[in-house]
Amino acid sequence: MNKLLMILGSSVMLLAACGGEEATDEGDEAEGDQEFTLEELGEYDGQDGNDAYVAVDGVVYDVTDVAEWEGGEHAPAGGLEAGGDHTEEIEEAPHGTDVLEDLPTVGTLEE
Repeated sequence: MNKLLMILGSSVMLLAACGGEEATDEGDEAEGDQEFTLEELGEYDGQDGNDAYVAVDGVVYDVTDVAEWEGGEHAPAGGLEAGGDHTEEIEEAPHGTDVLEDLPTVGTLEE
């Protein structure tokens, strides 16, 4: 009985030290490693509970939590929707590419 308690106690301490999570690599894709076709990117339009992604210069950014992209549409510049490649538009925007610096990247756009 004492051996069983020692084994259980050791297991609990080991799990606690490891954060209680098992390490797996099944289905885990590192952030920024996804590759999107333009069609796949279009699914991330910020509508109906979808995340909102945009591509600029081949890099796909997550704009889901950016207030100016709420609902998948860029404000104040109406007409820009998430789920597309906006390289040309951002080059013409007054803020330029500086706004991309702090955004999480989720992958790249296939050429």
